[in-house]
Amino acid sequence: MSGEVIGVHVSDRHAFSKQAADVITLLEGLGVEGDAHCGVTVQHRSRVRFNPAQPNLRQVHLIHAELFDHLAGRGFDVRPGDLGENITTRGLDLLDLPVGARLTIGDAVVTVTGLRNPCVQIDRFAPGLLKEVVHHDDDGRTVRLTGVMGVVSRSGTVRPGDDIVVELPSGRHYRLDKV
Repeated sequence: MSGEVIGVHVSDRHAFSKQAADVITLLEGLGVEGDAHCGVTVQHRSRVRFNPAQPNLRQVHLIHAELFDHLAGRGFDVRPGDLGENITTRGLDLLDLPVGARLTIGDAVVTVTGLRNPCVQIDRFAPGLLKEVVHHDDDGRTVRLTGVMGVVSRSGTVRPGDDIVVELPSGRHYRLDKV
């Protein structure tokens, strides 16, 4: 399994969207250098209010560009960085990865921890978008399409054009859930 980075993004503010960059630096155990969500403990405001001491399992946010293609077909103009991801990918089914999958991206490694759980801010960005990115499957399970979250397992830099190589965890694989 492999894919490619088509965009990298960062924001030093707790804003919904992130700005495109030529390169981002991932810091082991912390996240994206200069990003508002970088830290050992959780940095997302709603989670900080709940428990500021919980570990940051959302250091890096990755979204597959194929989601933007799908949304365009549904009438939404969503571009890389708009939904707050740090890394936009193409050619890799992020949502099908198991917990613990290791992604070598550039010279960095990100370990996948779970799914991004989208919130109402998505509807503030584009009314009706939340219904497009969260729905229920035929078995009644909630399906979240807004990418995956991970932790930085090895520091390094990531640029558009970098390859992404997947290493699956050994043993039993566990389906991603929201983090």
